[in-house]
Amino acid sequence: MLVDDNADDNFFHARVIRKNDSANVIITQQTGKDAINYLKHKSQHEGQHPDLIFLDINMPAMNGWEFLKEYEKLDQDLQCKVVIVMLTSSDNPEDKERVRVQGVALDFRSKPLTKEMLDEVIDLYC
Repeated sequence: MLVDDNADDNFFHARVIRKNDSANVIITQQTGKDAINYLKHKSQHEGQHPDLIFLDINMPAMNGWEFLKEYEKLDQDLQCKVVIVMLTSSDNPEDKERVRVQGVALDFRSKPLTKEMLDEVIDLYC
């Protein structure tokens, strides 16, 4: 799943994933709220629950941090074993430390998603 308010970023990152043949289905959401709603209603999306979420930090309405707070409230069966990677243009070192401390997201990477970065994330977590 790609969660980013920038449609161009979602398009580019989906293309990297497709070219790398790293996913059967790529789910794209442009808001944190839409992504949470998608996960809450996963039974309507049979077979399309994400194993990996690339999450932007800076989004309107619900930013990445707010998404993580809502994600933690989901039932454990809705969370499954999803790997969340913050994928952002933020270069704030406090954001990276916050990811480490809060414990829901497993990694922090800078945009754009590259083939090498995708391979590394898959090797580490999948």
